[in-house]
Amino acid sequence: MHQSIEIDEKIFQDAVKFYGTVFSLPPLASKIYSYLLFDYEKVGITFDEFVEVLSASKSSVSTSISLLLNAQLIVDHNKMDERKRYFFINDEYKKIRFEKIVQKMQDELKLLDDFNNFKKSNDDGYNERIENYKALLNKNIQNIQESLNKL
Repeated sequence: MHQSIEIDEKIFQDAVKFYGTVFSLPPLASKIYSYLLFDYEKVGITFDEFVEVLSASKSSVSTSISLLLNAQLIVDHNKMDERKRYFFINDEYKKIRFEKIVQKMQDELKLLDDFNNFKKSNDDGYNERIENYKALLNKNIQNIQESLNKL
């Protein structure tokens, strides 16, 4: 079996399980993503290598790669003198992922404000809990944005 990178089977299995859950990936897509994490030298992995190493059909690998590309988890490149596509982990994805998290928290803050503006009663206990929750969301948004600026 031709394998261009060295992997640790236990770490690979742990990564498949973890990223499958975190990114809601089907098993083969999670295997492809996890396999690419071992490409420390950024040599790139070809479509044919995925088919061979993961013992999967070409159509299944193709579907999984399309899903990963659409989710921006991986990127592909063609080398100058070859027709083959090489796949890599998208190094920008960590930033994209946290930007999406910030956006979801900002969307929730707006929704909470909309509910509060619509609400007719003045339950002080409820209002205090909501304000504390909004403060927590705002603090997390601020922390993530400060960290993103350092990436």
